[in-house]
Amino acid sequence: MSAANPTDYEQTRKNTSAPVSRVKLKTTRESSGRFRRRHSRFVVRLATALGAVLFLLGMAGVWTAVRAVEISSELQAAKALVPTLIKEMSVYDDSGAGRTLDRIDTHTTAARSAADDPVWKLASGLPWLGINFSAVRELTVAADEIAKSAAKPLLSVLSSLDVNALTPVEGRFDLEPLRAASPTIVSAATTVELSRSRLREIDQSNLVGEVAVPLSETITTLDTLGRNLDTASQVSRILPSMMGANETRDYLVLVQNNAELRASGGLPGALAVIRVDNGLISLVGQASGADIGKFEPPLELDEEQKGIYSSRLGAFISDVNLTPDFPTTAKLAKGMWERRYGTPIHGVLGLDPIVLAHILEASGPIDLSESGDAYAGSDLPNVLTSENVVKTLLSDVYLNLETNEMQDAYFIGATAKIFDFLASGRASGPALMKALTLSYEEGRVHVWSDDSENQSVLSNTQLGGSAVGPSAGGTSFGVYFNDGTGAKMDYYVRRTVKLVEVCTNSEYAEYRVKITSVNAAPLDAATSLPTSVTGDGRYGTPPGSVQTNIAIYGPALSYVDSANQDGTRVNFGAHLHGNRPVGIVTTRLGPGESSEIEMAFVKVVQQAAPTLRVTPTAQPVKDVTMPTEFASCK
Repeated sequence: MSAANPTDYEQTRKNTSAPVSRVKLKTTRESSGRFRRRHSRFVVRLATALGAVLFLLGMAGVWTAVRAVEISSELQAAKALVPTLIKEMSVYDDSGAGRTLDRIDTHTTAARSAADDPVWKLASGLPWLGINFSAVRELTVAADEIAKSAAKPLLSVLSSLDVNALTPVEGRFDLEPLRAASPTIVSAATTVELSRSRLREIDQSNLVGEVAVPLSETITTLDTLGRNLDTASQVSRILPSMMGANETRDYLVLVQNNAELRASGGLPGALAVIRVDNGLISLVGQASGADIGKFEPPLELDEEQKGIYSSRLGAFISDVNLTPDFPTTAKLAKGMWERRYGTPIHGVLGLDPIVLAHILEASGPIDLSESGDAYAGSDLPNVLTSENVVKTLLSDVYLNLETNEMQDAYFIGATAKIFDFLASGRASGPALMKALTLSYEEGRVHVWSDDSENQSVLSNTQLGGSAVGPSAGGTSFGVYFNDGTGAKMDYYVRRTVKLVEVCTNSEYAEYRVKITSVNAAPLDAATSLPTSVTGDGRYGTPPGSVQTNIAIYGPALSYVDSANQDGTRVNFGAHLHGNRPVGIVTTRLGPGESSEIEMAFVKVVQQAAPTLRVTPTAQPVKDVTMPTEFASCK
């Protein structure tokens, strides 16, 4: 085959090249048009979808805003009814309380329903803001659960429980209503605790103020409610047993004289033994501290408390409560009574004259004219009332009766008469419960039982008065006063105690305990007051002056850093009680003098809100224990 002619090749290229270019261009234009049409449709669809999403998000935002207003309105309405409910329950208006609680339940149900809305639940899953929606929902659940599963059952029990059944009849309390109410009280306490735990698990660091503030307030409220209900539930389980439902029990009662302070209240000047047998209460024995006498050698003590409070703790019944740990006090008092009299003691009860005043407020005045002639020829009142009993027992007795024997006799006679009134039914059940509840809240009543099961319950409550262990856990502080004068001058001392938080740059917290004391005795107290009040200097304190040993307890695992008195650094005794640090300082004040003690505790590892226990004095508790001062740390 011969080679192709070049001229033919060029011609062929010219003849075929033009149609090929037109085909390609046509194809490209058609493809480009189809792409633009598809791209246009995609953009339209994307824009439409985006618009729909934005519209839905906008609608969801409006909807959640509407729901937020609804939730807030319903919860505020429920909250506004709580004071009315409390007032109605306090006066035993069961029908009124029932109606109010139904209204509260309606509001909490509506709030919870709004927070259960699908859009609200969806919003709870959003980043950053979602936790706020979730927290609000948890608040509504807690409010609704407490209304339905705690408040309503409790009100039902209280309504069915005849409060007058709590009034003793011929010295006997009916234990059956208390036993029947216990399961409901326990269940209500569990409900509150579960709600409180769920709310505490919420991370508050990313919450907006409108959510964080009510959440924090609710947790604080539930902390208080939970503690009270927990105490009520635990006590309700053991009370029938402690009241002799299973066997007769004898309790040693220490009436603590606040005019001569001890850590748990005051010197146990009057002692009584009450017997309980299936609810029947009777007074079966009485004595004074002088009757018990001194124990040589002292009763056995643990080395820690012996080192802090000396061996006097185990030598004299008047000193068994130098320690703030009431279980220790009770065991020592039980041992001393049993050694001296040979009769078994099954439990110990500690109280002070202010408790007697609360009981007299419930029962009305009592006439002492049949109590003997211990006060014959004196200016002491024949009738004790809630208004005069504290002044009479803590001051006037010492101003009017010359000898310790006469003073003890009057004290014992008054105590016996008040217990007779308690057993007689003169105080109605509701009034008596109010008196005892107030005494408990003021820290003026402590109970110990030799029954291990009962004591395990008591030790977890304020009623047990433990200075170490579960009831003293968390960020717990304690300020305890022990008289060093050896007389009755504490009646004239005015004190305040305040806890102050300090800002630190570490992960640990720091607190300072501030204690002010004023000797308000007459300036001529050394001569105008009797020696039974001033002590006449026999223990080294000048007449009219007051010497006080102050034991200040910090939280477990923290440290006592320093002590200042009136702005000047002073030495202090440093000890450990359990794993709690203890600082000891001593003050001596002449008439009209005052002093401020400040003790610093550092490396506090607990993060919970701090609590403060203070020796109950003759002053109202509200005048002694000041609100905690929290720091505004950045």
